Amino acid sequence: MIKLLFTLPRRTIPIYTRGSRSGIAAASVDNKSKSDSDNDTPTVGAWVRSGLEFPIRRVYCVGRNYRAHALEMGGDPDKEPPFFFQKPTDSVVVCHSEATTCLPYPPMTSSLHFEGELIVAIREGGLRIPVDRAMDHVYGYSIGCDLTRRDLQSEAKKRGRPWDTSKGFDRSCPMSPIVIKEDANLNAGSTLRLKVNDSIRQESTIGKMIHSVPEIISNLSQFFRLHQGDLILTGTPAGVSSLNIGDQVSITCGDLIPCKFVMGKPED
Repeated sequence: MIKLLFTLPRRTIPIYTRGSRSGIAAASVDNKSKSDSDNDTPTVGAWVRSGLEFPIRRVYCVGRNYRAHALEMGGDPDKEPPFFFQKPTDSVVVCHSEATTCLPYPPMTSSLHFEGELIVAIREGGLRIPVDRAMDHVYGYSIGCDLTRRDLQSEAKKRGRPWDTSKGFDRSCPMSPIVIKEDANLNAGSTLRLKVNDSIRQESTIGKMIHSVPEIISNLSQFFRLHQGDLILTGTPAGVSSLNIGDQVSITCGDLIPCKFVMGKPED
């Protein structure tokens, strides 16, 4: 009998719903028993914690999916097809809006940039998914930040090297709890907004994405078989810039649960 030398924890994300919605269907979630600390059913505004957790399989990201951001990064949005990269699953940090999450400033950079994004959680997998069926594969939504060591990314671009050290470092994907699709009030006019110290730094309606959520899912599934538990960061608007120690970040989109965190000092 083969035994594992050790086991590794699997990252999960809390799922919130409106009110006391019962029978939440999710092939991709584990129904965990509540701990004593969960018995009070935490709430965030109109949202109530469901008692379900979404286990993460992979974290996909879309590059340059807002026209203005593509231009500010030197791209040509009229010629570029969507392109993708990944972050490690354990780069995810859940940021509850009822408590401030402190993220240590990462090592080996002096230019840490924020990129606020809408995140899509996949409930049903598939390969070569048609655009008109793509939304059937969506479980819910979150808001997050694709933290980027921009100086390392710029150097990697110059040398034609992968982006792993600039995009896939520890705690590089802070995100809010997931809201199930049926309860989320999102449309093309919903505004994705990122503030640093209460000052708006990024702001755009999600309808200004170059490739819509169904198109992203369809395109991504041409390269990878998607599975339940996958997350997709859908791109960031223009306005990306640097963060400093002590900066407080707040990201909102429609009525989704906000993603809030503060940049702390580097780890020893």
